Amino acid sequence: MRFDMRELPFGSCYKIMNSTITPRPIAWTVTLDDAGTPNAAPHSFFNALGSAPPMVVLGLMKVGGVDKDSAAYIRARRDFVVALVGEHDAERMNLTATDSPRGVDELALAEIETAPASVVAPPLIVSAPVCFECRTVDLLDYAGQTVVIAEVLVTHIRDEFVLDEKRMHLDTPAMKLIARTHGAGWYQRGSDQFQMHRSSWADLQGGAAG
Repeated sequence: MRFDMRELPFGSCYKIMNSTITPRPIAWTVTLDDAGTPNAAPHSFFNALGSAPPMVVLGLMKVGGVDKDSAAYIRARRDFVVALVGEHDAERMNLTATDSPRGVDELALAEIETAPASVVAPPLIVSAPVCFECRTVDLLDYAGQTVVIAEVLVTHIRDEFVLDEKRMHLDTPAMKLIARTHGAGWYQRGSDQFQMHRSSWADLQGGAAG
């Protein structure tokens, strides 16, 4: 079936994007409000943009054209932390997705241990396999969402996942990262993997010649 996204209502577009682009990594985003109270919320419209410089992008939905907490605090302070979510943190991450009133410290609510970041104000999530200290490069405003493009200034990786610091070999499977999939409340483990090596043009030409 063909769907003209320009003509569909928000709910239909959301379901198509949410159900087809999977799995999506989760940005467990930590910000600070005007009073310095931490806010934590998971966002799955998130990904890496590149590595020179290292950049990430967040798509943060608005309600009635107004920023939700994470977007409002990023707009005001520009810096934030993105933690990746290991399976061991799934329930606590889900608790921080509660529609709590503005000003509630979701990190305290979910009893999440934190540590100071090195160059940004919001704290790190200690139990997360990976934390990125981020600073906003650009904000793009649309009627229903705010797009945040940010540079990753500092990355924290738990020691047990660094196999070789010099060669930057990481034990990604051991992180047991989870991701969002289709529909409400569905997640995916990263344990079911397969590997394919990329062919070179010379290999393809050799095969053709043979």
